[in-house]
Amino acid sequence: MDTEARPVTVRRVEAPEPGLVPCLVTLLQDSVHGGASVGFLAPVTVEAAQRQWAGVFDQLAGNMRLWVAESGARVVGSVQLELCGKENGRHRAEVQKLFVHSALRGRGIGSHLLQVVEAYAAGHGRTLLVLDTLRGSFAEAMYRRLGWQFVGYIPGYAGKPDGELEATAVFYKQIRPV
Repeated sequence: MDTEARPVTVRRVEAPEPGLVPCLVTLLQDSVHGGASVGFLAPVTVEAAQRQWAGVFDQLAGNMRLWVAESGARVVGSVQLELCGKENGRHRAEVQKLFVHSALRGRGIGSHLLQVVEAYAAGHGRTLLVLDTLRGSFAEAMYRRLGWQFVGYIPGYAGKPDGELEATAVFYKQIRPV
């Protein structure tokens, strides 16, 4: 991947875009093979990654939201937001699967994706966001830096890409609706 500093734009994907799938597959594989615990064990096959993105696209008409970060024609990051559909939970949402290509981490792309998600949530009456991430990960440090409140660790919650069980760190953030 070309790692030159290029402008990164973030856009919401509101309907299935089959042409986007190969880029998202590559992003998912890069994330897992780089150590991210996002529901997959390494190696991630193209077929498994395609099924993942097909499932996300199927949910876009419901409570799932998806954003991609692009640099030129390349997808360099993505994030999902699942709006709680329960009557007593319509004020909250869960941030899921924040990915940034390994060659571009540390350049603010993840932070930008989170800012976009938070703004969207606030604009749609969501006042509480939750998420979890692998203990000790780069993402854990980023969430702390961005003002997310650490709740605690759940031991042995998820398998790292190599299958070893690891704790997950649980976070929340209260936001003001606009």
